[in-house]
Amino acid sequence: MRVPFLDLRAAYLELKAEIDAAVARVLESGWYILGEEVDAFEVEYATYCGARHCVGVASGLDALHLALHAMGVGPGDEVIVPANTYIATWLAVSQCGARPVPVEPDPQTHNIDPQRIEAAITQRTKVLLPVHLYGQPADLDAIIAIARRYELRVLEDAAQAHGARYKGKRIGAHADAIAWSFYPGKNLGAVGDAGAVTTNDDALAERLRVLRNYGSRVKYVNEVRGWNSRLDPLQAAILRVKLAHLDEWNTRRASIAAYYLQALSETDLVLPHVPRWADPVWHLFVVRHPLRDVVQKRLKEDGIQTLIHYPIPPHRQLAFADLELISEPLLTASRLADEVLSLPIGPHISFEQAEQVVVAMQRAIVNL
Repeated sequence: MRVPFLDLRAAYLELKAEIDAAVARVLESGWYILGEEVDAFEVEYATYCGARHCVGVASGLDALHLALHAMGVGPGDEVIVPANTYIATWLAVSQCGARPVPVEPDPQTHNIDPQRIEAAITQRTKVLLPVHLYGQPADLDAIIAIARRYELRVLEDAAQAHGARYKGKRIGAHADAIAWSFYPGKNLGAVGDAGAVTTNDDALAERLRVLRNYGSRVKYVNEVRGWNSRLDPLQAAILRVKLAHLDEWNTRRASIAAYYLQALSETDLVLPHVPRWADPVWHLFVVRHPLRDVVQKRLKEDGIQTLIHYPIPPHRQLAFADLELISEPLLTASRLADEVLSLPIGPHISFEQAEQVVVAMQRAIVNL
């Protein structure tokens, strides 16, 4: 039996009647840009996150970029980012003309290490941009305390953390703004690109609404140079359906993760570490092994599909080779990139499939 990394078709089939009805509702409405469907999702998702505002945009990268722009980030500024993250976090900074300044991760959680942030702050630093990697919250209290001490803004990248909790409170309203991706593979995923920003800052939310719509509040009246980055009503309608099932689907993920943690506890894999204050949503279940490539090859031969998040860290990407960003070798981020392996996990992976993953893993790492 082949075990897929994630079964997106199964997610659609479970909710087929609801999703089809939502799509038909939008098509029959005759309104295909912004409108009531987007407004409704924004209210529902803001409420879910405990935030005053949700502003829907076209993608997770746009959510990050527009939020930084709305915070006034521009050429000459610096934004502190994790060294260990998907490149979108860095791209959003460079798209503003600013400089991403990487900080090494905590080797246990893989999230940005708050104890290393202050050393990276300069007079040009404007924003701290932590990522809730793999669906596990970063240590927000420590990060926000540093930001307040230096009068900096905080933008959370929560692209993988829909429904996660930090010290009992859902991610979505802790910092100045929170950027979300609804890419299809996310815990709350659309059927194409989609994103949003949640915030309690009224002025920031208003700036975002203007920036996403050509810099305009009133048609043909353009106040600033904006972008075309609007959440599609079809995606909003589908996200409304899935939002109602998000907590249940996250619970299914947690059950698979708990099984993996118990069943693989006696192996020489480095398993995920969850701090006592974190309630992750297990977007990814990431293990580590020094012979990762051999392990992955053996799992593939046994029909187990795995992925690597991420094989090349941003500081080793050609896209940033010309910026001379790195003042230190970022050894922790580089080591993680060489060792991490993401196992199949999702709301539609059965326990039988999870058992097959464990058996195959135990076989893969023997005699290594």
